[in-house]
Amino acid sequence: MKKIVAFLLLFLSSTLFNAQSKNPDAVLGTWLTASGKAKVQIYKEGNKYNGKIVWLRNPNYEDGKIKVDKNNPDKAKQSVPLVGLNMLKNFVFDDDEWEDGTIYDPENGKTYSCTIKFRNGMLDLRGYIGISLIGRTQTWFKVEDFK
Repeated sequence: MKKIVAFLLLFLSSTLFNAQSKNPDAVLGTWLTASGKAKVQIYKEGNKYNGKIVWLRNPNYEDGKIKVDKNNPDKAKQSVPLVGLNMLKNFVFDDDEWEDGTIYDPENGKTYSCTIKFRNGMLDLRGYIGISLIGRTQTWFKVEDFK
């Protein structure tokens, strides 16, 4: 009997997680990046999903000035504050993942193609150049949304 109950609980929990991944809005909310240095709020505009930095562990440089996008290759954008910066752009939901979007890395000023998968209440983001086999995956964790 205990084995049956354990099996049913395992089955139901896996079904719930799979059902969540079929929800296009499962990514909405605020997420802590893998490094723990930033929180990114993912929001929806029309049928596209975007994400902006809403919190930094260290929002200021040592001299007290607000951190800006100093590594951006566009000189005109190098004075834009990091908090409020859109780093996820134009994702669309298809079946069980968000695709066709880009992720911007303010630490090196580069933009990568990206896919997002919702897994066990976390996000797996895979940034890549060209094909997704040549890339890197990081996991983001849901945090309480700002009120």
